[in-house]
Amino acid sequence: MSFDRTISIMTRQEMSAIDSDASRSGIDSFRLMTSAGLAVSATALRLYPQALQFVVLCGPGNNGGDGYIAAAALKRSGAEVAVHALGDTARLKGDAARAHTQWADGVETLQAYRPETGDVVIDALFGAGLSRPVPDDAAFVMQVVAQAQIPVIAVDLPSGLDGRTGQVLGESFRASHTVTFMARKPGHLLLPGRTLCGGLEVVDIGIPERILRNHTSGLCENGPCLWAAQARVLDPSVHKFKRGHLAIFSGGPLSTGAARLSAAAGLKAGAGLVTLASSSAALTANAAHLTAVMLKQIEDAAALRLWLADKRISAFVLGPGFGDLEKARQYALMLGERALVLDADGITAFKDDPATLFDAFAQGEPHLVMTPHEGEFARLFADIDADPTLSKVDRAVAAAKRSHAVIVYKGADTVIASPDGRAAINTNAPPWLATAGSGDTLAGIIGAHLAQGMPAFEAAAAGVWRHGRAGTKAGEGLTAEDLAAAIEPLPSIG
Repeated sequence: MSFDRTISIMTRQEMSAIDSDASRSGIDSFRLMTSAGLAVSATALRLYPQALQFVVLCGPGNNGGDGYIAAAALKRSGAEVAVHALGDTARLKGDAARAHTQWADGVETLQAYRPETGDVVIDALFGAGLSRPVPDDAAFVMQVVAQAQIPVIAVDLPSGLDGRTGQVLGESFRASHTVTFMARKPGHLLLPGRTLCGGLEVVDIGIPERILRNHTSGLCENGPCLWAAQARVLDPSVHKFKRGHLAIFSGGPLSTGAARLSAAAGLKAGAGLVTLASSSAALTANAAHLTAVMLKQIEDAAALRLWLADKRISAFVLGPGFGDLEKARQYALMLGERALVLDADGITAFKDDPATLFDAFAQGEPHLVMTPHEGEFARLFADIDADPTLSKVDRAVAAAKRSHAVIVYKGADTVIASPDGRAAINTNAPPWLATAGSGDTLAGIIGAHLAQGMPAFEAAAAGVWRHGRAGTKAGEGLTAEDLAAAIEPLPSIG
């Protein structure tokens, strides 16, 4: 796997393996700890030169070791520094014990700390390695620091956050700034962790990239670096069919709006042609609202079978406002050899027998993209959803592998996962995207990318990113109708 510090994300297990490889390569682990601690002290002095006192809270492990190094460096710079430790410092081991010796002054207990005006807290209690609720002493200090509105610089990750899931383990610091090392962790981007990290900086402490590349799973932050090379640059001689023909299935006469939102988004996102497949009962309603989007009467499976003879139709969207679950099942299974975005009712249609859907799309490169929200995800992947040990990334990857589909696990921290194990966390979506019809628009954007020939994972990841950008551009108070007009051109490389 490639490693790009600007987008790559490392799990706790990967970081542990990286540390082991670095040690086997002859890299001094204490030198790495020293680099980390010095980076924290430099950040503290840069951000808070006016601090009356830096209060370093040190835990019993290597995160605490980083804190002792930072405290000693701050003291040498002339700053006023106090250190409070969780647990008995005499029981420190290895590099943490050695780091403790760098701090020549006294250490008070954690529970003795009371915030004062002018304090800046450096949180070196647990970092990203915590997997159980914080002890009561730590929880109390977190609460009094929050009440006093004392700035907090977190070392690696705000203590109390699970670095794997981004969930709060009982109580957590809300950091003003977080300094992490080598690469970001899932908890920095998954919610609610993302909201508790403040400003985030990644520091290179000296582990060679060759070691990092050996242990990256492909988890990254979603962005153009991930998929821009797959974006098509238009040839001056191109015609509309070469830009892709996207077909979207409409619901009944009282449920046509969702499919039209998808169609408008697909056209604006770059498909050369978009056709809305509609039953006769919904033809009039759709015809009254369509201009550039074409209309095709598809009454039943027989009509669809005839239409599928036209191989110029390069991708389909099924589900937004569709309504008829039995017909949705029938249509989806007929599309097993075509690129398909399955959303909303299209997903729910398979809640009683998801294996039938997965089997239909099991051959060849992934060409099914499913876009479930939490409820829809649980309908198709009940056992995966119910496993409390899995993070959102873990759940999305497991679902993608089982279904041989790209999974867009929607939410404020949407995760896009591929059957080959790649995954991306999206971070650019504003909160006002949570509005009726927003998901229909997303399905249309992804459908346009598939129609243009992008691979399924890249098509989905680019669609989620463009959807977020459109939401930001449209601004707070947007409705789904505003989103299509706000879709920007797709960034490309080459």
